[in-house]
Amino acid sequence: MIDVSRRSLLAWMGGLTALGLAPGWAEDAPERAGMTLGAPTPFGPELVVSRARALAAAAHVPPPAVSQDWLDLSYDDFRGIWFDTRHTLFRGTPGAVQAEFFVAGLYFPHKIGLNAVEDGQSRQIAFQLRTFDTTDQFPALPEDGTGFAGFRLLGELEAEGRFQEYAVFQGASYFRAIGRGLAYGLSARGLALNTAGDGPEEFPVFRDFWIEAAEPGAPTVTVHALMDSPSVAGAYTFKITKGDTTVIDIASRLFPRIDLAAAGIAPGTSMFLFSDINRIRFDDFREAVHDSDGLLMLNGAGEALWRPLTNPRTVEVSTFADTSPRGFGLMQRARRPGDYTDLVAQYERRPSLWVEPKGDWGQGAVMLVEIPTDKEINDNIVAFWRPAAPLKAGQEHRFDYRLNWCATAPVEGVVAPVTNTRTGARVFEDGRIFTIDYAAHPALGTEPDRIEVRVSTSAGEISSQLLQRNPATGGMRLDFTLKGDARVAELRAELWRNGRPVAEVWVNRWVAT
Repeated sequence: MIDVSRRSLLAWMGGLTALGLAPGWAEDAPERAGMTLGAPTPFGPELVVSRARALAAAAHVPPPAVSQDWLDLSYDDFRGIWFDTRHTLFRGTPGAVQAEFFVAGLYFPHKIGLNAVEDGQSRQIAFQLRTFDTTDQFPALPEDGTGFAGFRLLGELEAEGRFQEYAVFQGASYFRAIGRGLAYGLSARGLALNTAGDGPEEFPVFRDFWIEAAEPGAPTVTVHALMDSPSVAGAYTFKITKGDTTVIDIASRLFPRIDLAAAGIAPGTSMFLFSDINRIRFDDFREAVHDSDGLLMLNGAGEALWRPLTNPRTVEVSTFADTSPRGFGLMQRARRPGDYTDLVAQYERRPSLWVEPKGDWGQGAVMLVEIPTDKEINDNIVAFWRPAAPLKAGQEHRFDYRLNWCATAPVEGVVAPVTNTRTGARVFEDGRIFTIDYAAHPALGTEPDRIEVRVSTSAGEISSQLLQRNPATGGMRLDFTLKGDARVAELRAELWRNGRPVAEVWVNRWVAT
């Protein structure tokens, strides 16, 4: 879970604009775009794998720590230092990617290593405060007390000739990206360890990165990362293709130091404060506040399941057991400005994040963790894949997958999607009413009486089922009532026609308060 203030800081840093010019990198020069670079050494992805394997075979040693005076900076002070874009890496060259850097301190307690790669040669990027700019009020702090905290990639995302930010790697193993026309929202992580488990959560760190130069006009850039934590080391390759949907193809190789029974693969971290499902709890001028509004899953059996997100009173963990999942991810479906009425945050532009496993991930479960929050600056939603079998120490474990940072997931629309969920107390009878809106879709047709409705609950009883056309949306709405005094009920609603499902399977957990 991202720290409250750290999330605000990420949003601020993500909004910085790239300015200035810098010279190119001659073959015999130690500097490129104003950055001091070390001597060239041969590089290949297997070098990162070898280093991860060697780390896992030894006792864990954390990355170099930032000094206390840099950690003690206030939030306002820390906003007073930023990268001087005259030193942007790869600026002034015809390549398709540029990189700018973040300084460590405050919420970023470790110094990480950064390297530039070109023509199979790697050069270490030296940290120097001269490549950053500050306000007049920024305190004089020693250069050796800090280092790099991360970087952002810039490319021609919206318009040819204009380089803008589209991906950020900063803090532990967090990273995020956007597609064309979108704005930053949820984040991904390299690995989640013991999230909402019995013991403390562990946050692996990308301690070293290698950023490859890209050919002119190349749609894809490549970044390599060395991950480490007390429990596991890992090697990652990110192939990042920007566009309407920005796609990150990830190859990860994990080397546990201990057996990992609570590993989270391809984790996404997001925020959900309120929507129609819990609007009554919040005294707020807006209609909704969230970076994601639901968890979409395409399981190994080909079922499309939709789980609306909630902001619970206590931590809630949902487990969706599966074999060979086809995909899952945290979605943002409310796409109209009027869905939020927030002209500043523009939640309608936040990306969805769809995970596509490559190869057979076997048995396990999609896990959803929902954490109470009363502020939108808290990331309180986590979703990931947990393998059924522990990741054994002393062995190599490979997980390859694709992340789609998109407005619409590539699997949406095969059947009618769920667009909204509401709930409230019945007025003239006992029980609680649930309403589910489905978008218009050819599979639904236009005749509700030709559709079979299947609603079930793990506790209590279901009554008053009604499926009807919704003239406001052009789709259909399902109403049903949950009766009984159950404190917790797992609900499931399905729509079938001619022996086939015609809508996403709606699943939800009702917790009485």
